[in-house]
Amino acid sequence: MLFCRLYGNPVCTASNAARAANLCQPTSVTDAPSGEGKQVSTTCFPCPTNFEYNPSSPIPCFCAAPLGVGFRLKSPGISDFRPYKEAFENDLTSLLELRVYQLYIERYIWEAGPRLNTHLKLFPNNTNLFDMAEVVRLREVLAGWQITLLDVFGPYELLNFTLGFYADEFRTAASPGLKGGALAGILVGTIVAAIAVSVFSTVFIMKRRRKQRTISRRSLLSRFSVKVDGVKCFTFDEMAVATRDFDISAQVGQGGYGKVYRGNLADGTTVAIKRAHEDSLQGSKEFCTEIELLSRLHHRNLVSLVGYCDEEDEQMLVYEFMPNGTLRDHLSAKTERPLSFGQRVHIALGAAKGLLYLHTEANPPIFHRDVKASNILLDSKFVAKVADFGLSRLAPVPDIEGTLPAHISTVVKGTPGYLDPEYFLTHKLTERSDVYSLGVVFLELLTGMKPIQHGKNIVREVNIAYQSGDVSGIIDSRMSSYPPECVKRFLSLAIRCCRDDTEERPYMADIVRELETIRSMLPEGEDVLSSTSGSGLLAKSMSSSSTTTTGALYVSSHISGSGQADSGIPSGMVAPR
Repeated sequence: MLFCRLYGNPVCTASNAARAANLCQPTSVTDAPSGEGKQVSTTCFPCPTNFEYNPSSPIPCFCAAPLGVGFRLKSPGISDFRPYKEAFENDLTSLLELRVYQLYIERYIWEAGPRLNTHLKLFPNNTNLFDMAEVVRLREVLAGWQITLLDVFGPYELLNFTLGFYADEFRTAASPGLKGGALAGILVGTIVAAIAVSVFSTVFIMKRRRKQRTISRRSLLSRFSVKVDGVKCFTFDEMAVATRDFDISAQVGQGGYGKVYRGNLADGTTVAIKRAHEDSLQGSKEFCTEIELLSRLHHRNLVSLVGYCDEEDEQMLVYEFMPNGTLRDHLSAKTERPLSFGQRVHIALGAAKGLLYLHTEANPPIFHRDVKASNILLDSKFVAKVADFGLSRLAPVPDIEGTLPAHISTVVKGTPGYLDPEYFLTHKLTERSDVYSLGVVFLELLTGMKPIQHGKNIVREVNIAYQSGDVSGIIDSRMSSYPPECVKRFLSLAIRCCRDDTEERPYMADIVRELETIRSMLPEGEDVLSSTSGSGLLAKSMSSSSTTTTGALYVSSHISGSGQADSGIPSGMVAPR
């Protein structure tokens, strides 16, 4: 017998919750708070402040000082956590080198995305206290993303690491090797220096306040030494005015990093304002990385950074506004104006040119590491611009002997469905990791499918259809009409980009050349209209061309026919999926 639970179904709404309690997946679960589990007898004496009973401990009534961890799964491949709870506990404790009973999941809640926000407690191993070196190690492992969970749980982010009892000792323990007199001397010197710096800073800040008439808190950027020459720094008040105090009607998007708002600056410029979530360690690093990269990257196919806000404990990035949203929006089944084949080729070419600039012309070169349809934005003329550099990494540079490393060794980050399988397995990031991700985007353009949908992987599904010699069933029938030879070459290119073996994938320069060849093969006018006209004119033009063009050059989904090329791409009607 198969038993399923509903998720997102109207019957699971609050008004029906009691009636459907046994049918719906819970959005949040709170277990007994640590210190109140079933192992705690009523005869147990209360624990001292900052100490708790471990509900998972094999020893009853044992007080210990735990560490609190806010831990969020960003893209889990599950919709119900309960059957996977034990596997998660085993996986995480194994990676952290802890016993299973040292971990207690106090509560978890599903958030939009979907993402799974969990609150964890880590307890010492049957002792009252963690060794301070162990506290330092656990924090470094979690905050440094030095572990990789099972694929089913996807990437994670550390929201907070609560020290509790260990807070006072942590700073000393984090700097090992300083003892006795040396530590005392350094402490005295530090206090004296701090007083001097404080006096100087107070005078400097007061003068600066008189000039600027703004009161800004200490900038995150100074801590990360980010250079933002030529990028405007906005105040929090300016951002609030631009978005009507961050009104929900101004919100145009939301992701793992935060929310995106449409705003109007004082000079009338329309911008996109990306506002970070609070208390996100990963968000802080992504914020600084993106400013540093975007401030020195200038290309027609890369989103332009207008400025940033680092004030009032806020982190915001201000971009040029893209009125046509993301590529993913236009591939959705809900879109009212599907993209024509010509538009899709132009978008693919624009994205490839933006990445080629990052790989070969940026100094030093950059690997994007999170290429996906939702990170490709479209301006008013449907020109593609690559966005979201929060996960980007600088490419390797030659060593002292002039030898250029072939890859970067790094913790795996990215989006499931787009991740280069070799990068996932070896943690070796190369420029052709971006090629794989872009190949997945090409497959989305050709099929309209999502990378992972109903448990099916787009790369696997397309390869099966391609090898069988019949891809007509997977080509997006909403394209209206297309030249079969162009589709054949585009599909072949996408499949080569998605090879498992890195060496079998083309370089980005090869991809750009092939796409330019495909563009040159488009019927006269198609390449011009796709890059210069709005969607209304394009729709009208495509409607006209689908009824006037005949022959093998141009295929319409509204014209019947039975011819079929060797690739499985028909010369007549495209059967809907």
